[in-house]
Amino acid sequence: MNKIKVLSVFGTRPEAIKMCPLVKLLEKDDRFESIVCVTAQHREMLDAVLEIFDVNPQYDLNIMAHGQTIIDVANKVLTGVDKVIKECRPDIVLVHGDTSTTLNGALAAFYNQVPIGHVEAGLRTGDIYSPFPEEANRKLTGAITTLHFAPTESNKRNLEKENITKNVYITGNTVIDALLSVVDKNYKFQDDILNNIDFTNNKVVLLTAHRRENWGEPMKDIFAAVRRLAEENEEVQIIFPMHRNPLIRELAKSCFEGIEEKIHLIEPLEYVDFANLMSKCYLIMTDSGGIQEEAPALGKPVMVLRTETERPEAVEAGTVKLAGINKEAIFNIANELINDKKAYEKMAHAANPYGEGEASAKILERIFEWIKIK
Repeated sequence: MNKIKVLSVFGTRPEAIKMCPLVKLLEKDDRFESIVCVTAQHREMLDAVLEIFDVNPQYDLNIMAHGQTIIDVANKVLTGVDKVIKECRPDIVLVHGDTSTTLNGALAAFYNQVPIGHVEAGLRTGDIYSPFPEEANRKLTGAITTLHFAPTESNKRNLEKENITKNVYITGNTVIDALLSVVDKNYKFQDDILNNIDFTNNKVVLLTAHRRENWGEPMKDIFAAVRRLAEENEEVQIIFPMHRNPLIRELAKSCFEGIEEKIHLIEPLEYVDFANLMSKCYLIMTDSGGIQEEAPALGKPVMVLRTETERPEAVEAGTVKLAGINKEAIFNIANELINDKKAYEKMAHAANPYGEGEASAKILERIFEWIKIK
């Protein structure tokens, strides 16, 4: 049997984190020929992850441009990946998650009648505009996918509700594969601000906030709740790696003015720094999706600063609380977790619903078996 030619397409930092463990395993497996195409929808952040995992793409579309729209990205990805597919003629194209790279990479494969493998399939919020455009991207990708690699049983049920029942496999999430490969209890950060924080004798809260739907008043309320948490709890220290969006950075600096000794505004962290920061902190407050998967593997409670989540299994498992965007509710939930040891321990010790770091191996086996019988 000839080697199975697998083209992996991704372009953002979160995609790279979750796809690189899969790519590295493909490279080591004699059954496969691994080809990587990055779109560079995120340029600098993508490159940093590629360097960490020592992944060298054969194709780089380099599409990132200042001020471009979603439609600009879509056009560039669709035409770029189409050319790559016509040149390398893969047996299957792998895409990940819910970005503009995901949907348009999958469309390029579909138009060329190449099978599609969707890594992290089946996530849903039920609201087509939240998150935007990610919810639509993943639903549309699912409609044309050949092999669906669903992290959890809940994700599989979401697909079943859309009459997608063929070739759906529960694999766990590849983000756990990535996370467990980089966390080190003796890790030293690149930023001395982090090295000088006493994680042992303080309750350090990691905050991340960047979602488009939280811009404006919701973000102000989130920051107000976080400030109050720091002011009313002596042992609390807040670390906020600020998103590069200037609107968020300016708002953060304004809202947290005068409390810099307790709320540390730092630059965005590279993946290994961020993973190890998660492992050392006490509590995580975030509007991110991926962190909801990663933190449970480290035993860290997560407060989701959104009104819905596409990862309800984490809420059901008890590792995540959906806090919403109301400042009183956010403060009350965070304050309880800071001061009520029983409530904290219940979340910290809940079972991780996203697997134990074997997702990449399971995906490769499913691809091999499917190609073999095709």
